[in-house]
Amino acid sequence: MGRTAATDEQRDTATPATEAATTGSATAPALAIESLSKQFGDGENTVVAVDDVSLTVDPGTVVGLLGPNGAGKTTLIKCALGIVLPDTGAVRVFGSDVADSHQAAYANVDAMLEGARNDYWRLTVRENLRYFATIHGVDPASVATRHDRLLDRLNLADKADTPVRELSRGMKQKVSLASVLAGGADLVFLDEPTLGLDVESARTLRRELRRLAYEEGLTIVLSSHNMGVIEAVCDRVVMMTDGRIVADNTVSALLSAADRNVVRITSPDIDTALLTTLRSTFDVQAVESTSDGTRVDIAAGGDTLYAVMETLRADDVTIETIQTLKPELEDVFVELTGLAPEQAEQRSGSL
Repeated sequence: MGRTAATDEQRDTATPATEAATTGSATAPALAIESLSKQFGDGENTVVAVDDVSLTVDPGTVVGLLGPNGAGKTTLIKCALGIVLPDTGAVRVFGSDVADSHQAAYANVDAMLEGARNDYWRLTVRENLRYFATIHGVDPASVATRHDRLLDRLNLADKADTPVRELSRGMKQKVSLASVLAGGADLVFLDEPTLGLDVESARTLRRELRRLAYEEGLTIVLSSHNMGVIEAVCDRVVMMTDGRIVADNTVSALLSAADRNVVRITSPDIDTALLTTLRSTFDVQAVESTSDGTRVDIAAGGDTLYAVMETLRADDVTIETIQTLKPELEDVFVELTGLAPEQAEQRSGSL
C-alpha cells in the first residue's frame, strides 16, 4: 500500500496516536468496519462471504482473526484493504473513510496475504527491504538502521545479501514479513504469517510482533489457524463462521467463558461397569486407556465433584492421578465453529 513521505525524525517518533492527534482525531481507531457485507455470485449460486460485520481495532493492539476456511476472514481483510469492494458498509482507517479518501486512508497500511508473493526472488533480502521502503515513499537510506534491526530480530542478518530465491520456504516467509515492515506502516494485515516456519522461527516471529506492538505502537490484524500464535500474540480474538462474528473478546475472557471445570481422573480400578455408572450419572467427556489404567475426563465442579468422588469411593477406586483441565483456545474455537483447526484448514473454499 502507499505511504506518504515524512522526515526521518517524524518517522522515528510518530505513532498512530500522535499522528491522529495532529489531525484532530486522537481517539480514532486504527481500523473501523461498520455493517460490512459482501456476497459473490447470483441466484442459487450466491455465497454470502461477509454478513453485516462490524469491528474496531485500537492503535497499538494485535487482533487475531480465527475461523474455518470459508468463514469470511480473507474477504473481510480484502475489503478492509480496498482490494474487494463491499456491497454495503463502511471502512475507516485512522479516521479516514476509504470510500472518500482512499489514498489518505491507506498511506500507512501494508499487508502480507497468504498465497501472494510479497518479494522479488531475484533480489537479495536487503534489496527487497530497500525496494519496499522506496515504493512506500520512504528513503531506504533513512531507515537502514530499522532494516538492520528487522534482519537481526528475524534471524535474517546472515542472509541479508542472499537472493531470496535461494532461501528455504520458511526463510522466504520471514523475508515477506520483513518487507511488509520495511516501510514503517502503522497498520499491517498478516494472513497466515507463520505458514512454513519451523517451531523456533514461529517463536521468533511471535516475539517480534509483540515487540512491535508494545514498543513501536504497530497495529496488527492477524489471521491464522495456528492457535499458539493467536494465543501468544493477540490482545483480542475475533472468531468468524459463515460470514459472521461469533466471538470478540480477549483470550483470557474467551477461556474463562469456556471453563467447564473438567477433572481428569486416572485409576487402574475403573472398569466397564463403573464407566457405565459414570456415564449415566455425570457428563463424561472422554475415556482413554493408559499405562496407569483408565483415564476419564468428567465435567464436574462444586457439588458435582463431590458426587464423583463419592461414586469412586463407593466402588473402592484407588485414584492414581487427578487434575483439573483448563480450556484452551482450540476448545473455544471448536465449540463456536463446530470444527477442529485441522478441519477448518481442509474445508473447501477460502473466502
